[in-house]
Amino acid sequence: MREVWGDIWDYRGEAVLAITTNGQVTRSGGAVMGRGVAAQAARLFPHLSMTLGALLVERGNHVHMLGNGIVSFPVEHTPYENPDLGLIARSARELAALADQEGWTKVVVPRPGCGGGGLSWHEVRPLLEPHFDGRFMVISVP
Repeated sequence: MREVWGDIWDYRGEAVLAITTNGQVTRSGGAVMGRGVAAQAARLFPHLSMTLGALLVERGNHVHMLGNGIVSFPVEHTPYENPDLGLIARSARELAALADQEGWTKVVVPRPGCGGGGLSWHEVRPLLEPHFDGRFMVISVP
């Protein structure tokens, strides 16, 4: 796992981008993508909320391929809860397994739960290290 500074969207088209998400679905069937990288993704790709919402209903709050080189990375169950360290660890395992299955060579992930979620990178980093090899870049905004 490499740690880098920058804008995750600068890697669009050259890497798979993981967006941190929650498991909440609105009455209209869209995923709640209200802040951080998820909100940015929803603005760039207006269909993304409905795509993720359908996957959440069908398969639960897991790592999902969303199209456009984007995958979900669940960090919390609802946007009203604090990020869940156990869920972050499970998402890291699932993302690593999906990268193996799909043959991905470059995956960029924001520091999960550390932005708007308020977690410390020092408590999250050890959860990712066992699963993220050299293909994974964890990005932070400078």
